[in-house]
Amino acid sequence: MAEIVSMPKLGFDMAEGTLVRWVVGEGEAVEKGGVLAEIETDKATVEVESSHEGTIRRHLVNEGDVVPVGQPIAIVGSPDENIDELVPGAEEIKEAGEAAPGSVPQKDIAAGGESRVDETPAMLGEVKETGEERAERITPEIVKETGGEPYQGIEEEEVDVEGLPGGVRASPVARRMAEEKGIDLRRINGSGPGGRITKKDIETYEEKPRREEPAPAPAAAPTKAPEVKERREMPAVPLPSYAVDGQAPKDEVAPLTRLRAAIGKRMVQSKQQAPHFYVTSEYDVEALLELRQQVNALLDEREKISVNDFIVKAAALTLRQFPNLNASLNGDQVTRHGHINVSIAVAVEGGLLTVVVKDADRKPLRQISMEAREMAGRVREGKIRSDDVEGSTFSTSNLGMFDVEDFVAVINPPEAAILAIGAAKEVPVIKNGEIKIGKRMKATISIDHRVSDGAEAARYMQMLGRYIEEPLSLLV
Repeated sequence: MAEIVSMPKLGFDMAEGTLVRWVVGEGEAVEKGGVLAEIETDKATVEVESSHEGTIRRHLVNEGDVVPVGQPIAIVGSPDENIDELVPGAEEIKEAGEAAPGSVPQKDIAAGGESRVDETPAMLGEVKETGEERAERITPEIVKETGGEPYQGIEEEEVDVEGLPGGVRASPVARRMAEEKGIDLRRINGSGPGGRITKKDIETYEEKPRREEPAPAPAAAPTKAPEVKERREMPAVPLPSYAVDGQAPKDEVAPLTRLRAAIGKRMVQSKQQAPHFYVTSEYDVEALLELRQQVNALLDEREKISVNDFIVKAAALTLRQFPNLNASLNGDQVTRHGHINVSIAVAVEGGLLTVVVKDADRKPLRQISMEAREMAGRVREGKIRSDDVEGSTFSTSNLGMFDVEDFVAVINPPEAAILAIGAAKEVPVIKNGEIKIGKRMKATISIDHRVSDGAEAARYMQMLGRYIEEPLSLLV
């Protein structure tokens, strides 16, 4: 029997996706679980798998079309099956996709699914004022009136100006104007910090009658020495500058990428709607690190287990006793999930994505490690599958590999909690009345206060510590 394949919902806030490429053409066979198409969401380009086995009888949307979640995109069935009445108006859907004003033509989609913008109207306007010119209007008095503090950059005293003629301090704009107009900077009294000459000083000087110009200070007569017949001037020491090719550094204004915009939208929503609270615990990980070393000695390089794999397993087992934390909040309803699916944050260029280890509490460490490694690899290669990113019930974020000791993470809506894991550190600890070097790791759980409270969070972190500090329990 023919089946309809619809645009999947790959995230809590996903409303639509762009069909970037059909992997299987019309008339070609597809297996259940085989890659059917590639779609682009706000966060990534994802491979969509077919949930049916058969032949692609018809594509209902074109490459480049923006398709709402749930709209049919293809029909899969047997080669000789009649499908004309399966989707009323199927041809109209396809034709509408060709001319839909919101669709993106395939020629405008660059490699990797990034939209290409040839010209932005806002970029064509005339620049009325440079950053340097605007900066010169900002005086210390203005800064103080606004409650700020002047001199947030390099202090004037740090700049070597002795090699300049007369030790004159002047802004780059003022120097350029003086050079163009043939003005001797030694004739001008600067009004800027430390007597620095500004653009305004140059303009004021030009407006003065020439008779008011002070004469330049006479140069000191050189000391006569019989053995020196002619005076040789030492080369001036150049003023340190960050300019490139004579041009001052300029600000760069760029739009947010789709990934950063999507992350920002989710995080703003989370912080505005979910009252976060945080509980931090410190654990002894010496036994865990020793066990990991012993286990990895028996495994191939591609099978080695990471510290994060142990943490994911421990977090999942602990969640069995705390259903409120393995939950989602939708409006005024809480869903306590039967499955424990732990998501792992993966850093990618320009942001991060999360991959999901399904039923992490039921899987052995080797399987958790293998799945996490394979999914992270697909994320970095841009070959994510829809199943990789769907179904999370609890999130983790680990910055230990960056030597971060402690941090807090923002809850990933609509989930109720997220666990932030820091680095294992060598610290002095007291054991049996003696000070020794121990290995400790901090972790912080962020929880939506609408779903749980501090006492439950503390009990969760306490039980999590038992698994971490007695790691053999994770192998049983």
